[in-house]
Amino acid sequence: MTSQAPLHRDEDPAFGWVLPGLHLKFDHRDDRPVRLVRLATAPETPSAAAPSAIVDVITAGGAHSASNDQGLLYSSAGQRLRYEGHESDETELRIRQRAPEFGVEVLSVFRVAGPGLQIRHTVRNVADRSFVLLSVSSALVAVPADGAHDLLWGESEWRAEGRWRQRPLSELLPDIDPAMHGGQYSRGLFSLTSHGSWSTGSFLPTGVLAAESVPSIAWQVETSAGWQWEVAQTGSTVTVGVHGATDRHHQFAVRLAPGEEFTSVPAGLCVADGGRDAAFAALTGYRRAIREVRPVDARLPLVYNDYMNTLMGEPSTEKLLPLIESAAEAGAEYFCIDAGWYAVPGSAWWVGAGEWLEAPERFTGGLSSVIDAIRASGMRPGLWLEPEAVGVESAIADRLPEEAFFRRFGERVIVAGNFQLDLRHPAARAHLDETVDRLVEEFGLEFFKLDYNRNIGAGTEVDADAPGAGLLGHTRAFRDWLLGAQARHPGVLFESCGSGALRMDYNMLSMAHLQSTSDQEDFRKYAPIAAAAPASVLPEQAGNWAYPAASMTLEETAFAMTAGVMGRLYLSGFLNELSAEQSALVREAIALHKDWRHRIAESHPVWPLGLPGWGDEVIALQLDTGSESLLALWSRGEAAEVALPGLRGRDLKQAYPVTLPEWTIRRPGDVPVVEVPSGPAARIFMVQR
Repeated sequence: MTSQAPLHRDEDPAFGWVLPGLHLKFDHRDDRPVRLVRLATAPETPSAAAPSAIVDVITAGGAHSASNDQGLLYSSAGQRLRYEGHESDETELRIRQRAPEFGVEVLSVFRVAGPGLQIRHTVRNVADRSFVLLSVSSALVAVPADGAHDLLWGESEWRAEGRWRQRPLSELLPDIDPAMHGGQYSRGLFSLTSHGSWSTGSFLPTGVLAAESVPSIAWQVETSAGWQWEVAQTGSTVTVGVHGATDRHHQFAVRLAPGEEFTSVPAGLCVADGGRDAAFAALTGYRRAIREVRPVDARLPLVYNDYMNTLMGEPSTEKLLPLIESAAEAGAEYFCIDAGWYAVPGSAWWVGAGEWLEAPERFTGGLSSVIDAIRASGMRPGLWLEPEAVGVESAIADRLPEEAFFRRFGERVIVAGNFQLDLRHPAARAHLDETVDRLVEEFGLEFFKLDYNRNIGAGTEVDADAPGAGLLGHTRAFRDWLLGAQARHPGVLFESCGSGALRMDYNMLSMAHLQSTSDQEDFRKYAPIAAAAPASVLPEQAGNWAYPAASMTLEETAFAMTAGVMGRLYLSGFLNELSAEQSALVREAIALHKDWRHRIAESHPVWPLGLPGWGDEVIALQLDTGSESLLALWSRGEAAEVALPGLRGRDLKQAYPVTLPEWTIRRPGDVPVVEVPSGPAARIFMVQR
């Protein structure tokens, strides 16, 4: 429905929206914007929310009014919004407001998605002159400032993704006693902001306010462009503001002529009766509800990729053939040839990429002969591709028009020898359409690993009012391009990779099939990454690398394979060089993963020892399906005894590896205590009620 469609106007200043698992209530008095006053799992359960406006809009010339001037709350235009009407059904609630003196109309859409809500706001210019939009919130929700909540947030970087923090909100937003200072509005603020085109290069677009005594809330921003979320002290409440790109943080601005409109990036919002794990369980259900699952991915096939700790971008026929044979013997169902397949051996392959033609010097008999070998082994073939990047020495760099590339200050943007394609331009899109269609037709490909290895910066000024708006337009066009490629090739899987997991957001993951969770090459450091991954991405999408090596002991081999089992097993390594005992451990892990992969796709994560710290010596992740679970324990330090009070009364049985010694489990007072040996060592247990 557009913002012009008529909505029912309710004269009662309060109205509710009651659904299975969700109960919302709003009010719309004449002297204030529409407020969310209740957010709960049922009519009879406590509310997680304190009264707060549902949207805020900042326009050029529209200063903050009663502002926390460090944040994005209480804009003049947002405070002047007034109720115009609403309507709802069993899946969607639509609320319209107007601020006539600013020429702003906002249509807020709340869509049910599993146990949560996906929220968008469309801002429309209803004035007779243009205005410039500087930001619009994607979601706003407040909680009482009662000291009950902990804030959880995630930090990230290359090879160190998903490092979560948890601190009492009262420590992050100290009480400054506003009454003693003449009632002045507090400026307390905790915020996270993305930087450039890596949406998860520094921080994760997900947060949780967790509490045991009152309901918890969780949120995520669903964009591959700029985003920001903030938690601000607002008198007797604390308000969470979830935003896409903003002028203040991302050089974003959009000029709207009369009648034109702009829609915010989506935000996911969940409420849960319980603490941290309950909030993440709700987010997990929400993510499943917004994901487009195609039949080709419903099988959750196991992929071998030749890159990690293996060929590292230097494939050849002679190197690949033994890997193909050993991957098939281990149980892989797809085989992906990673980077370098298009480059002359020994060349700087990143500055010449962009045409995506095979390098004949690499492959005896041509790339097609390697693809044939993959098929002959019973696996399906795939290739690595970095679609948005064009090397400065590529012929494509001269073949496409200037407007098909990101540009700033009249020049193409260059980062590490690469230009960036702008998928808003038809020539850029046609080039990538031709590339994918040609590779699928020529080689019969059934898998693409789509990488993104450069943070290209704030964006592009081409056909944009500001660089951040250009970046947002490109990421939306890239999503449309990928959906089109999937529609043309419904039998092809597409992996999202961003130099590991530096573009791990649900703009991408709502349509991509799996996500590489890191480029971390040290199997010991991969454990906290794999254990934390389900806080950011569905377990069945979490492509955790498992790369056994001949230099590993049997215990180290099992440790390395455990990460893969506890997500979407992404196999690599020189499997052909392993000992018989190591190969048996690999096959055993793959068999367990295949037996559990569809149950993993119905599970939610639990962290019996808390979300893992980067240096933790013992790490735990449980994938819980209700009646049974998989529990992984990794040891990276000295021997220890680990109590698991959250598993009181549960039966634990070692499920992997069965060929290595069982870890001792004692049950004093019905609480399992596991005797964990010195590491590196790992075990996976079957947990039953």
